[in-house]
Amino acid sequence: MKDNFSVVIFYSNSAAIRAESLTKKENLKIKLIPVPRHLSSDCGICLRFNNEDKSKIEKILQDGKVEYENIYRI
Repeated sequence: MKDNFSVVIFYSNSAAIRAESLTKKENLKIKLIPVPRHLSSDCGICLRFNNEDKSKIEKILQDGKVEYENIYRI
């Protein structure tokens, strides 16, 4: 089950919260969680989502002009 998720790492908490708001509007199953210890970030929270939604998440972030560091499969 753990392999079914990815996370978006952000540069700021405000970007993570904005991403959460934008993705919830699209009815995607997401959750803000603490950044996993093995990933480094300037921000303490990340957006977890189902891997099959990766392209949708990337488009939402791009369209919403939400800057992020990277996307990692967890």
